[in-house]
Amino acid sequence: MKTTSQQALSGNTQNELVYDHNHDGVDRRGFLKCMAWAGTGAFCVIRGGVLRSYSLGRLAEMDLKETAGELSFAQISDSHMGFNKAANPDVAGTLKAAVDKINGLAVTPEFLLHTGDISHLSKPEEFDTVEQILKSATPKDIFYVPGEHDVLDDDGKQFRERFGRGAQGAGWYSFDKKGVHFIALVNVLNLKAGGLGTLGQEQLEWLEEDVKPLQYSTPIVVFAHIPLWSVYPEWGWGTEDSAQALSYLKKFGSVTVLNGHIHQTMQKVEGHITFHTAASTAFPQPAPGKADSPGPMKVPAEQLKSVLGITDVNFIRGKQALGLVDSTLG
Repeated sequence: MKTTSQQALSGNTQNELVYDHNHDGVDRRGFLKCMAWAGTGAFCVIRGGVLRSYSLGRLAEMDLKETAGELSFAQISDSHMGFNKAANPDVAGTLKAAVDKINGLAVTPEFLLHTGDISHLSKPEEFDTVEQILKSATPKDIFYVPGEHDVLDDDGKQFRERFGRGAQGAGWYSFDKKGVHFIALVNVLNLKAGGLGTLGQEQLEWLEEDVKPLQYSTPIVVFAHIPLWSVYPEWGWGTEDSAQALSYLKKFGSVTVLNGHIHQTMQKVEGHITFHTAASTAFPQPAPGKADSPGPMKVPAEQLKSVLGITDVNFIRGKQALGLVDSTLG
């Protein structure tokens, strides 16, 4: 992994989940047939501080000029390698579908960002499988932050040895790319009651110092696994001490915060800060409050294309306003 001046970011897809808790799932062939057509993940473009994300399923229909920018990259999230329940009997297959979509883009992303839950149970063979699949991705620079499923039993030691060499503390780091400052945060250790993420005082102090020398006009992209806004605290979909972290970013004119964890795309704009969560390449989860608890959600095969996704991002210099464009994969 490259650190402090060589990394990436991301965005995502989708609008509203339609699901059926009584459905028995889909067989492997049907699932992969759907996913090979729909793809997973998203392509992100930044133009002048404006972040736009495009569903990979729609890029073939669009004018390449629309997706051009000074900086482009792709995001995937929540591959949960090792998961094999009815919600997705072949997570390796859907991750490969995501890579195929990325490799088929007319505009090659400069790098790939994985926003956590690479594995399902933090097993070495799960990490190995993801690394092997991602070797076939056209973007060769791949950057990671951990999900809570990646830090089981060892507080993330194995994750850091594989994906976080050169990072600080529990794995946080920052870097600059074509005028954009990227900040990778870790909020999956020491989860609070209900599963809320936490950053901790050491990381907060590092973040404050990291952004102090930056000009207010610098576009900022923050990425972490658990959302830095309160999506649904009852399910642990939020970060307990995120307000302190965000207070250091309010002075900047363009801030984008990218996360995974909730397996669906949601957006919130607060001042100059835009929050955006990414879809999973493995399985969907119910919309907030639409089930008794979060967890893998079985959907009919024809709906899978609308609940799994990837994100694409582009940057063009000269604008402060930040915009995100989402669409379903279907």
